[in-house]
Amino acid sequence: MLGVLQHRTFRHLYFAQIVALIGTGLATVALGLLAFELAGDRAGTVLGTALAIKMVAYVSIAPIAAALLAGLPRRPVLVSLDIIRAGVAIMLPFVSEVWHVYVLIFVLQSASAAFTPTFQATIPDILPDEIEYTRALSLSRVAYDLESVISPMLAAGLLLVMSFNVLFAGTVLGFLLSAALVLTVTLPSAQPVENASLRERTFRGINIFLKTPRLRGLLAVDLAVAMAGAVVIVNTVVYVQGEFDLSQRATALALGVFGAGSLTAALTLPTLLDRIPDRIPMLAGAVLVAIATIAVSRVTSYEGLLVLWLIIGFGYSIAQTPSGRLLRRSSNEDNRPAVFAAHFALSHLCWLLAYPVAGWSVQALGLSGTAAMMGSVGFIAAAAGFNVWPTNDPVEIAHAHPELGDDHPHKRGEREHSHAYTIDDLHRSWPR
Repeated sequence: MLGVLQHRTFRHLYFAQIVALIGTGLATVALGLLAFELAGDRAGTVLGTALAIKMVAYVSIAPIAAALLAGLPRRPVLVSLDIIRAGVAIMLPFVSEVWHVYVLIFVLQSASAAFTPTFQATIPDILPDEIEYTRALSLSRVAYDLESVISPMLAAGLLLVMSFNVLFAGTVLGFLLSAALVLTVTLPSAQPVENASLRERTFRGINIFLKTPRLRGLLAVDLAVAMAGAVVIVNTVVYVQGEFDLSQRATALALGVFGAGSLTAALTLPTLLDRIPDRIPMLAGAVLVAIATIAVSRVTSYEGLLVLWLIIGFGYSIAQTPSGRLLRRSSNEDNRPAVFAAHFALSHLCWLLAYPVAGWSVQALGLSGTAAMMGSVGFIAAAAGFNVWPTNDPVEIAHAHPELGDDHPHKRGEREHSHAYTIDDLHRSWPR
């Protein structure tokens, strides 16, 4: 898996991803503790609302940003967005009201909504080989998981000697280092902007996404994962410091255990994906996280919570890591940024639903009732994924173009032909 790091451009982008993620992870821990300081027992509600605002930014900004930034040089775009994120993070330690948190989170995550799809869509252009790209996806998942382990542990250590507000300085440093690393490489040129309206370019990726069966299955998996993940991210602090009356460091440790489960899965996936289709581990991971979330409703101890967080982290990674392969397989060079942006928006739409429900429903259903409800919705979503994602899902599909003349270049004089099938201007619907 580490062989792909021999590619200089990917290596620099990968380390840029790592430092930015560690900084973001420190901010995640600090934000939870800030919410607890500002709102006490209502921390879950405040944090759930803040994360919902983050998802609103992701869902609304990502497709528009992809359309507006199409054709612009990628390196200055990525660097500028990193600098914007660093500037906003500087302000977070100074907030004194809950609404301050909400405003800054929206601005920060709007920049991330433009940055992340652009970054993700660049990697397939850097690594055109399927095997190398698979290794890159696993390394990317490892980066996310190491952040989930390292950031809480680092935060726990720093909390011994300083206020949690200082953790936000790590976020600023992470974004600045990320920008510096992006500046050291030359990125592939962006495709020229197509002759279409902003509205058409904004919704192009979503149209492709919803017309591709495997991507509809991916959306079902995203919903199942969001239901489980929201319970972990929103309510860990409530379980640990409210229900079990433990310390801030115990909260950080619990989040670290979730990351450790995800890391374990990511390290085993590359070899597994060489032998079996993506559909099997992704849907199995969705089922696993749903069942484990339902089991959270019966947890009575901190140790039991750690075991379930480990299981949910493992299933989370199995379900999510191969998604980049599906997006690459279902797009071409012209529409790939739009498809990545569409997945970014639609997957975060699932989180937009999950975050506030995980926070607000605790007031009406309690922690146990919330976990049972969230897990049940996740299980239904996983079942839907089995239904909409065909078992037989080849990359190349034989099809005809009766609407095109026999002399059309795409037909090459053939009545029926076969190639890697993606939704585009010549292929407007999926063949039956």
